[in-house]
Amino acid sequence: MPLILNRDDVIKVLEMKDCMDVVEKAFAELANGTAVLPLRTPIMPPDGLSLYMPAYLKELAALACKVVTVYKNNPTKYNLPTVIGKVLLQDPETGDVICIMDGGYLTAVRTGAVSGVATKYLARKDSGQSAGIFGAGVQAKMQLWAVAEARDILKVYVYDISDEAVAKFITEMTAKLDLGITKVDSPDHILKNCDIICTATSSATPIFDGNKVREGTHINGIGSHTPNARELDTNLIKRSRLVADSYEACLKEAGDIMIPIEEGAIDKSHMYAELGEVVTGKKPGRRNDTDITVFKSNGLAIQDVAAAKLVYDKAIEAGIGTQIEI
Repeated sequence: MPLILNRDDVIKVLEMKDCMDVVEKAFAELANGTAVLPLRTPIMPPDGLSLYMPAYLKELAALACKVVTVYKNNPTKYNLPTVIGKVLLQDPETGDVICIMDGGYLTAVRTGAVSGVATKYLARKDSGQSAGIFGAGVQAKMQLWAVAEARDILKVYVYDISDEAVAKFITEMTAKLDLGITKVDSPDHILKNCDIICTATSSATPIFDGNKVREGTHINGIGSHTPNARELDTNLIKRSRLVADSYEACLKEAGDIMIPIEEGAIDKSHMYAELGEVVTGKKPGRRNDTDITVFKSNGLAIQDVAAAKLVYDKAIEAGIGTQIEI
C-alpha cells in the first residue's frame, strides 16, 4: 500500500541540514558512478508543459521519478497553482511505488540544499561572513537557510524589485534564522559587502556587473535554467572558477554557460568541475582566498530522489501520512 504524503506532511519532516546531507551523498554517487541520471524528459500538451525527472541512487537505495507540470491557465481556469509537482518513490528491490508525495516544498528545500553543499565546499572558510540574496521569493528563502547551515553568517543583505516581497522575506527569515537582514536598494551594495551571493530571481538577463564582484566571493547561480536566460553575465563567468551540478545539464540548459560559449568568450573546458567531483575530492574546490567561485545549479533528479527517500524514511519513523490500497 503506497503512503500518501501531502505538503504539510513533507514540511513536518524535511529539515535543511538533513537534506543537505543526503544531497551531498547523491552528488558523491553521481561522481562515483553509482547513480543513474537521465536528462529530464519534456512533453508539451496544448496548454502546458510536463517534465519527467527519474533517477536511481544505489548507495542510498533510492529510486523515484518527479513529475512537474507548468500550466499557465491553472490559476484562472481551475484555481490551481501554475506549477505542480509530485514524486513517486519506488522500492528499488521490487519496483513497486511505495510513496506518493507532494513535490513543491521538497523541490524548494532540495534546491536550497545543493547551494548549501556548494557553499560548504567552495566558499571561503572565514568566520562571521556576510551573505547577499538576489530575489525574495520562496527559493531565495531556501538559499539563505542553506547558506546559514553551511557557514557562520552574521549579516544578510537582500535585493529585489518588489518592496513587498523583501518585507515578507525579512520578517519570515529573521524569525526563522535569528539573523540581521537588511534591504538594499542596488545590486552594487551586495557586491561590495558580501562574501557569499545567491541569485534566485526570474530575470532572463544579467542582474549585476560581473566586473564588480570582489575577489574571494562565492556565488550560487540558481534562478535561470533555460538556454536563452541568464542571471550571471559573461564577465563574471570568465573571471570565475566554475563548478557545475552537471556538465551535460549546463551545456544543454544553462544560459549562464551556453551564452558565453556561443559568444566565443569561453569554451566548455572553462567548467572546471562538477560538484560531485569536488565533494568526493577528485578535484579540489577553492585554490585560495582570492578565487571567485561560481556554482551553477540546474536542478537534478538525484536531488529529488535523495530528498524523497529522506522524507519517506522520516515519515515512517514519525507515523505520519495515509496508507492507501491501489
